[in-house]
Amino acid sequence: MVSHLRPEHFIGKPRHVAIVMDGNGRWAMQQQLPRIAGHEAGAKAVKRIVEHCPKLGIEVLTLFAFSRENWGRPSEEVSALMRLFLHTLHTETESLREKNIQIRFIGDRKAFSVELQAEMRQAERVTKDNDGLILVIAANYSGRWDIANAAMKLSKDVLSNEADITAIDEEGFAAYLSMSDLPELDLLIRTSGEVRISNFLLWQIAYAELYFTDILWPDFGPAEFDQAIQEFASRKRRFGLTNEQLTQAEV
Repeated sequence: MVSHLRPEHFIGKPRHVAIVMDGNGRWAMQQQLPRIAGHEAGAKAVKRIVEHCPKLGIEVLTLFAFSRENWGRPSEEVSALMRLFLHTLHTETESLREKNIQIRFIGDRKAFSVELQAEMRQAERVTKDNDGLILVIAANYSGRWDIANAAMKLSKDVLSNEADITAIDEEGFAAYLSMSDLPELDLLIRTSGEVRISNFLLWQIAYAELYFTDILWPDFGPAEFDQAIQEFASRKRRFGLTNEQLTQAEV
């Protein structure tokens, strides 16, 4: 009996890809440049991948741009990152609209400047009707924050009698998480040789395939992205089932 198998067991192409964009600082050091130069090169890599995803039919691309832990970096680097973030949104939003890309942000925005928050809202407003690639930017985000925030929202609904605590299951809880309306995460890529999750999408990666590469993020381009997609396509996603069950379902 294999009727509960879902179509994505047999899809060779992921619908939703997330990337931990790591290695900007090390790239800059290798080039004997200041760290901000690495982040600027990383922003160019973002543009390359964002423009490449629609060609492959990727529906959602989620990028880990700034974690809650990143506030602990040197203040000069954080300030430079915020300026780069603001500048990139200001200069690229219209291009996203023209390319039919919708941009969304997940994470706690309250820590950002009023100007940056306004630019984020503007980018979302300008691109909200686009029905091509959905680009999700995780900024001041962490997986633990996401889960705790969902629990807080659920608690409020329970207290206001808008939710029945006895009826909450995994699916019901997941509805309170970031990206709950988007396809489940299929593939998580991390660049720069690090092999950890770093508090990113902790709930959402439950059945995602993981792909790690030594390539530093500024050097990561369409060819490297295609290699990750090809690796994904070569795997068989069992979702707790046996190979025999999958084989029977494929017949």
